[in-house]
Amino acid sequence: MTADTSTGSAARYREFRMPDVGEGLTEAEILKWYVQPGDAVTDGQVVCEVETAKAAVELPIPYDGVVHELRFEEGTTVDVGVSIITVDVAPGSGEPAPAAAPEPSPPAAVTAAPAATVATAAAEPTGRQPVLVGYGVAESSTKRRPRRGASVPGQTTGGPAAAAVQAELNGRATPVVGAPAAGRPLAKPPVRKLAKDLGVDLATVTPSGQDGIITREDVYAAIAPTELVGEPLAPTAPPVAPVAPAVAPAVPAPVAPAGTGRETRIPIKGVRKATAAAMVGSAFTAPHVTEFVTVDVTRTMKLVEELKSDKDMAGLRVNPLLLIAKALLVAIKRNPEVNAAWDEANQEIVVKHYVNLGIAAATPRGLIVPNIKDAHDKTLPQLAAALGELVSTAREGRTTPVAMQGGTVTITNVGVFGVDTGTPILNPGESAILAIGAIKLQPWVHKGKVKPRQVTTLALSFDHRLIDGELGSKFLADTAAILEQPKRLITWA
Repeated sequence: MTADTSTGSAARYREFRMPDVGEGLTEAEILKWYVQPGDAVTDGQVVCEVETAKAAVELPIPYDGVVHELRFEEGTTVDVGVSIITVDVAPGSGEPAPAAAPEPSPPAAVTAAPAATVATAAAEPTGRQPVLVGYGVAESSTKRRPRRGASVPGQTTGGPAAAAVQAELNGRATPVVGAPAAGRPLAKPPVRKLAKDLGVDLATVTPSGQDGIITREDVYAAIAPTELVGEPLAPTAPPVAPVAPAVAPAVPAPVAPAGTGRETRIPIKGVRKATAAAMVGSAFTAPHVTEFVTVDVTRTMKLVEELKSDKDMAGLRVNPLLLIAKALLVAIKRNPEVNAAWDEANQEIVVKHYVNLGIAAATPRGLIVPNIKDAHDKTLPQLAAALGELVSTAREGRTTPVAMQGGTVTITNVGVFGVDTGTPILNPGESAILAIGAIKLQPWVHKGKVKPRQVTTLALSFDHRLIDGELGSKFLADTAAILEQPKRLITWA
C-alpha cells in the first residue's frame, strides 16, 4: 500500500528541471517568475524567465496542472538538471503532496525521504528527454565522491541517530548551534574563495543549498551583524549589556558584500561571465595576428546616401555597416580559405561553404555576438533587413542562444564610439574578426591633390593556425578595395 501511494504521488506531482537552453550551458539565473503557487498552468505556458551565459530565455512548462511549489527565488543561479518548480498534474485527487526537500524536517521523518526520491525517479523516464525549450537534462555519468563519515547507499545506517546525522549533512535537518561539523563543508570553489576572502569559517555556516551545499548568500548571511551565531547563547543578558558571543574571535568585522563607498563589487555571472571565459579561451588558444589598413571610403559613403532614397531599400536601415558587411562577404568569396575552423580533436581544418556573419552588439547585459545565418546568399535588401532585426532584437534582450551559435566570421564596429581602430579578439570557433574604426573627414591625396576625404581604418584579427600572412593580407586588402571602389561589389561578385 505504501509503494502504491508513493508511486501515485510521484505521478501526480511533476518536477520541471532547469533545461540546457543552449548547448553546453551548465547553469542559469532565474530572473522572474510569471506564476505563483496555486496558479493553473497549461502545456506550453511560460512560467519564468532565466538568464544563461548567452541570453535571457523564457521557459514554458511542458504539462497542464496547478503550481505546487517554486523551488527557488528570483535572482538565484540554478544548475542545469535541478528542479525549479513542482506542478500538481492531478489536482483534487486527494493524494498527499511530496515533502519539499529544501525545507528542514525532524530527524525521525528523514527515513521517508529516500522512498519518495526512489518513487519519483521510477516514475520519470531516464536519459535525455525533449523539452519545449533547450536540450533537456542529460543523465550524468559522474558521481560525487562520498564524504568522510557519510553512509554508503545500500549499507546499514546504524539507526535513528545515524539517520539524523545524515539528514543534517544533507541540509534537511534543523542545525544545532555549536555542534561540530562532520567532515568538510560542501561548497563550490568560488564560494570557498569568497569565504576565505571574508574570513568566514565554512564550518560555522548553515547551508541552504540543495544537499547541504553552502551558497554565496549563506556566506554573506554568516557575516551579517544581525545574524551573529553567539547572540542566542545569552538570552538572559540585559539589552543594554549584551554578552559577547563565544565564537566572536573567529568572526571578523562585518564586510559589505556589495562594496563600500570607495569600491563596488559586481557579481560575475550571465553574459559577462560567458564573455570573459570565451575571450580568455580564445586569446590563449588561437594564435592571433592583427593587420591594419587605412582606406578612403568617400565613394562608399556616397553610395550609402544614394541607397537611402532607393525604392528597393524603402523601410530598411541603410548605413555604412551594411556595405562593409557586403564587402566582407565578397572578399570571403574571393578568399574562401578564410572561412574555416580548426578542429583540434580530429586534427582537421574545416572549410565552410557558408557564411554565418556575426555582428558584435553591446547590450545592457553585456557583449553578445548573434549571427546572420547564410549571409552569403542574401541580397542587399535581405541583408539590410537581417541586420536591422539582429540589432533591434539584441538591444531588447530577446536574442536566443541559437542566434549566437554557428558563427564563422564576425564584424565589430568600434567606430560608433569614436575609436580609430582596435585589436579585436576572435569569437571562439571562428577564424577572423574585422574591426571598423570611426569614419572621419581627413586630408587625403586624391588624384594627385590633397583633399578632404572620408577615411577609416580597418583591423583584421585572424587565427594564424588557419590563415597565413599572405591569405590574411589579401583578404583585408580585398575588403578595403571594395570599400574604396564600391562598384567592385558588382564586378567581383
